[in-house]
Parts: sequence; structure tokens; C-alpha cells
Amino acid sequence: MKNMYLISRLLLGLTFTVFGLNGFHPFIPMPPPSGVAAQFLGALFVSHYLAVVFAVQLAGGILLLLNRYVPLALTLLGPIIANIVLFHLLMEPGGLPLAIVTVVLWSAVFVSVRGAFAGIFAARTATEAGPAHHRPDLVKAA
Repeated sequence: MKNMYLISRLLLGLTFTVFGLNGFHPFIPMPPPSGVAAQFLGALFVSHYLAVVFAVQLAGGILLLLNRYVPLALTLLGPIIANIVLFHLLMEPGGLPLAIVTVVLWSAVFVSVRGAFAGIFAARTATEAGPAHHRPDLVKAA
């Protein structure tokens, strides 16, 4: 299990570091998109939105490679991965297999650090539940 986490984290980190760097200085040739995908990417490029996306990809990738703040890296990369999957699902299906592999890698790393996300999956926090003496289910048995 530790090896799967390590391999997944390194592959995910390497992927986002490489593609983040490629956004700033293209060294991987990419065929130009067509149709709606071209219009969408054109709008993102002209508005400089892609620069922010590439910076977040680069930051998340580096954090994963360094094994530092992994939950933060996953939080940064999660929405980017969702957008990548939707882009390929709806506009450019040729890249969907790589997008799915990325989701699998992200999920494998997430499962390994899921404890860091326990608070966001709680239905209610202790503060929302009110004082413990008003909630019998929160009072510890003596």
C-alpha cells in the first residue's frame, strides 16, 4: 500500500509539474484544438486565466514531489482535474484516457491521506451541534 501511495504521488506530482511548466514554456508539442475546444481554450488564453491554472498545477505538482502539504496539493489539484475531465468529456474526447488515469492517481493519493479530510466529510461540527450537555449522543459515558 505504501508503494502504491509513493508511486501514485510521484506520478501525479511529475505529471502536474511537467504540464505546469509546459504551460509557461512549451516544450511538449500539442496539436491545436478545433471547434468548441479551440474557442474555450482561446478565451482562457486571452484572459490570462491559463497562467493561473498552470501556476496552480506547478505548485500542486511540486508539493506532491516534495511530499510536503500533500492534502493542500490534492485540494489545489482536485478542481483542476475535474475541469480537465469535463473538458475532455465534453469537448476533446481524445485526451479522456489520460484524464481518467489522473483521476485514479489522485484517488490513490487521496485514500492514503483521507484522514486529513475527515472534517469536511462530517455532517455536523461540534460547534454546530451545540454544547455537549444538550446532546446526549455527544456526552461521554461516565
